[in-house]
Amino acid sequence: MKIVPYFSSSSRVWDDISWVPAIEDAGYPGWELMSDGNYRLEDPVCFARIKGVLETTNLRVSVHAPFGDLNLATLNDPIWRESIRQMCTCIEHAADFTDIVTIHPGYMSPVGKLMPQKTWDLQKEALHQIGKCAVDHHVTACLENMIGIKEFLCRSPDELIGMTEGIEGIGMTFDFGHANTVGKVDEFLKYVSKARHIHIHDNHGESDEHLALGAGTINWEKAGRIIAKQYQGIAVVEGRSVEEGKKSLEVFRKWFV
Repeated sequence: MKIVPYFSSSSRVWDDISWVPAIEDAGYPGWELMSDGNYRLEDPVCFARIKGVLETTNLRVSVHAPFGDLNLATLNDPIWRESIRQMCTCIEHAADFTDIVTIHPGYMSPVGKLMPQKTWDLQKEALHQIGKCAVDHHVTACLENMIGIKEFLCRSPDELIGMTEGIEGIGMTFDFGHANTVGKVDEFLKYVSKARHIHIHDNHGESDEHLALGAGTINWEKAGRIIAKQYQGIAVVEGRSVEEGKKSLEVFRKWFV
């Protein structure tokens, strides 16, 4: 299996779904569906709309679970349980389309900063529960590395590997745009063979801009060649528009070989 480019645009979750077929027209064989807004899989109306559009295309699908206002590492027990429930509900519905669901780790709240080990333990326990759900539905739930905000867990490869290692049903999504915001692209490249799923987009190393490949500071010639040698699977181009996605696809076809 070679690296297969999918496209995703999380900024469009409140848009009308009519834009999705343009992903295939742009040359992408797959779409990473962000399960939020008008695309929330647990909503029967949204689910039916998504299924209907997919039946008009040949697009394959991966799924990104919702993350807004959720926290798998919170010390607030009702929010922690609701965060797990939403991950599991997403996985249950996503299994109709895919065997890959990306999830975000939690973050340290002001209270959590006073008990860092407790936040780590809660995140671990959440992953055990989510992993069991994933196994039951023949899905791998892939925990994603985070951007350069110090409160987020899993900003380095060591922490991401340590958080997920040995948990059945749990894999890792390496996001190289996120890695660039913490200056760790090269570190993630060292472990890329361990990734189950990959996200690629560009920025200038300071914020999560989601620029087209080549529009920021990531060396895609180097990264693409290393990834292509050590990884087989989906690489999701996360972009702001399909037009920018076309530019990213040109870079992808040049270096991810």
